[in-house]
Amino acid sequence: MKMKSSIGELQESAGFASSLGDHTQPVSERASTSSGGGKAMLRIALLSYRSDPRVGGQGVFTSNIARALVDRGHEVTILSGPPYPDVPEGAALQELPSLDLFAQPLLGRYALRPRHLKSWTDTAEYFGHISGKFMEPWSFGRRAAKWLGKHADRFDVVLDNQCLAAGLLEIDKRLPVVAVIHHPIRRDLEMQLAAEPDWKKRLLTRRWYGFVPMQERVARGLRNVVTVSAASARDIAGCMGVDEARIRVVPLGVDQAMFAPRAETLDPQPLRIVTTSSSDVPLKGLRHLLAAFEALVSEWPELELVVVGKPREGPTRDLARRLEQQGRLRFVSGLTNPELADLYASATLCVTPSLYEGFGLPAIEAMACGTPVVVTDGGALPEVVGDAGLIVRAGCGDSLREAIDGLLRDSEQRASMAIAGLARVRERYCWERVGEAYEALLHEAIDQRC
Repeated sequence: MKMKSSIGELQESAGFASSLGDHTQPVSERASTSSGGGKAMLRIALLSYRSDPRVGGQGVFTSNIARALVDRGHEVTILSGPPYPDVPEGAALQELPSLDLFAQPLLGRYALRPRHLKSWTDTAEYFGHISGKFMEPWSFGRRAAKWLGKHADRFDVVLDNQCLAAGLLEIDKRLPVVAVIHHPIRRDLEMQLAAEPDWKKRLLTRRWYGFVPMQERVARGLRNVVTVSAASARDIAGCMGVDEARIRVVPLGVDQAMFAPRAETLDPQPLRIVTTSSSDVPLKGLRHLLAAFEALVSEWPELELVVVGKPREGPTRDLARRLEQQGRLRFVSGLTNPELADLYASATLCVTPSLYEGFGLPAIEAMACGTPVVVTDGGALPEVVGDAGLIVRAGCGDSLREAIDGLLRDSEQRASMAIAGLARVRERYCWERVGEAYEALLHEAIDQRC
C-alpha cells in the first residue's frame, strides 16, 4: 500500500524547485546579507521562564526566534529559568535559576530547605508552590528585573515570551519591552473548570491559575504586544482587556530544512496517526481523539496512534492505558527535532484534536513533512491550516472518527492534501520572515522611546 507520493512529486507539485534558502551558509555571512535596509544591530534580551523545546511550544519559539534574530545580525541573550533552552549558534544564555520544584521528587518538593529562604523571591516561590500556586512566571519576572536592573546598559530592547510577570513593568521603565502572548491562559482555566465536576478540584484549579490576573494586568500595561494569529489577537483583546489596535500579529514559522518530506519512509508502519499532547488537559482534546481512535481500531487492524508527550494520570489515562495494553497506542517524549520530523514524515495522518489553540505548531510541522492533517475548528487552527487540511468540530469524537476514516480510505485525497500543505507552509510559515517581522517590531518599540 503506497501511503504517500514520493518526495520529488511532493516538492515539484508544491513549487519546491526553487531553493528554500542556503541553510549551510555561515551565520555571520547570512546575517550580513539578511538584515539589510540600514537597520542597526540590536542587543536583545529574550525572556523565557521555561525554555526546553521538548516540554512545550514556548521553548520551541524561544530557540527559533533567537536563531532568526541572530541570523539577521542581532545580538541575542536568552534569560531563562530551568529547564533551559536549546541555544542556537551565535546566541548567549543567561541562566536565572528558579527553585525548579517540579524537577524534585514528590516528597522533596515539599521539604523546607535553607536554600528556600535565601531571598524573598525564593521563599515566596516555595510557599506558593506548596500551597498549590504556579509561581514560576512571577518569580522569574522578579529575577529578570533584578538582573536587568544591573545590566540594562548591555541591551537595547527586551522581548518577553509570555512571562507577563509584574517584574516586566519594572523592566519597561528601563528598556522598551515587546511582549509575545501566544494565547490568553484564561482560556485554559475556563476549559479546565468546565471539565471538572468536583468543586474541591475546581478550587485547586483556580488556585493553580492564580497568576492569570497578574498576566492580564501586565499585558494591559505594556505598549507593544504581539501574538501569533488573528484569532488569538481577538481573544487577547476579549479576555485580557488589551486594546486590539495595539496587538500585532506575526505567525510562527517552521524550520523547512528540518521539517521536510523524506525520500523514503523511515518506518515500515503502514497506518499511523500522530498527535502532540504535551499535557493531559481538557484544552488539548486528547480524550476525544482516543475515543475516535478506539472506535476505529476494529475497522483498521493495522492502525497505530503515537502521542508525542508523556502520559499523565487522569480520566484520559484510563482509556490510553487500555489502548496501550492492546498494542495500539504508544507515548513518546524527549524527541530531538530530527526524530520528531522523522515521526511526522512516517505518519499517515497528523491530528490536532485541541478544543483551542492560539496557533497550532504541530500541524504546520506535519504539513512541512508532507503529512496530511486533521484539525478542529478550535481557536486559530482553521486560520493556520486553511484549505490545506481537514477541519472538524472541536470536542466531537464522532467528527474526528469520520474524518480519519474517510482519509484512510482515500489515498488520492491524502496526496492532494500533502501537496497543498507543503505549498501553504512554504508560502506562509518560515522563520526567516518571522525574524524580519520581529526585527521591525523591536526597532519600532525603541523608536517610541525617542
